[in-house]
Amino acid sequence: MKKETTRKCIVTGEIFEKEDLLRFTILEDNMVVPDFKKKLPGKGVYVKNSKKTLEKAISNNLFAKAAKKPAKADKELVTQVENILFKHALNAISLARKAGVMVSGMDKVKEAIKKNIVAFLLEAEDAGSDGHNKIMSMAKNIEIFNLFKIEELDKELAKDNTVHLAFTKSTMANSVRETFVRLTSFLND
Repeated sequence: MKKETTRKCIVTGEIFEKEDLLRFTILEDNMVVPDFKKKLPGKGVYVKNSKKTLEKAISNNLFAKAAKKPAKADKELVTQVENILFKHALNAISLARKAGVMVSGMDKVKEAIKKNIVAFLLEAEDAGSDGHNKIMSMAKNIEIFNLFKIEELDKELAKDNTVHLAFTKSTMANSVRETFVRLTSFLND
C-alpha cells in the first residue's frame, strides 16, 4: 500500500506535499502546538508553510473548525513556529560543518566556487557591500540565501565574523538547503 504524501491546508483548502505544510496537533487541553516531527498523539492539522497563512488560521479560529472541537491557538504560535524553523536551519549549518560539506570565509568560499563544487551559498544578512559584490560577481548561477546575521552565525559556529558560507554538492547539502527553503518560504510567502 502506497503511503499518502499529501495533505490539505485548513486555510487555503489546497492540497500540498507534506513537506510544504506545517503540522500541528491539538492537545487534550485544546492547545494547538507545532508537531513537525509527528511525535505527539492525535490527528495532525496542516497549514501551508507560510507566516501569513498561519496568522490567518489563528485569527479565523480555523484549527477549531478543522478539528471540529475546541482549539486554542495562541497568538505567540507564529513566533514559536518561526523560532523552531530558524533554530532548525541554524542546527543544519552546524551539522553540515561537522559532516565536512561547508566551508566558511571569503577565500575558502571563492576557492570552492572556482572548483565548481558549491551547491549553494549562505551570506549573512548584514554582510558588507564589498564582500557581497565579490561573491555576487563569482556566484553567477549559484543560489544564495540570506537568513541570518553575522552574530547568529558566529554564535552557532563558535567563530568570529562569519559572513560567507559555501555548501558543497552532497546529500547533506541538499538537506540543509531544504531547511533554508522551508524557513524562507515561511517568512516570505
